[in-house]
Amino acid sequence: MQEVLDQARRKQHAKDWQATYAIRAGVEGTIHQAVTVTGIRHARYRGLAKVHLEHVYSALALNLIRLDAWWNGHPLDRTRTSHLARLELSLAA
Repeated sequence: MQEVLDQARRKQHAKDWQATYAIRAGVEGTIHQAVTVTGIRHARYRGLAKVHLEHVYSALALNLIRLDAWWNGHPLDRTRTSHLARLELSLAA
């Protein structure tokens, strides 16, 4: 079992594996944004046509959010700030 894990970890240093993983990370980031921004996991409506239309509008909203961020030079990634760091920032201000 340990040999299989070691072999998998060695493969992670290859450039082709890293390129494939970068694509996967981008897709997972998009899915996370869709879930957090639009709540896409739970459909508001019943019926395939209505749910499809809801997904189209959600994708449109995400694209508009991304375009706005790109045009204004704001990064989309929101890094997590711990409670202690937030307290430090509020005390420093």
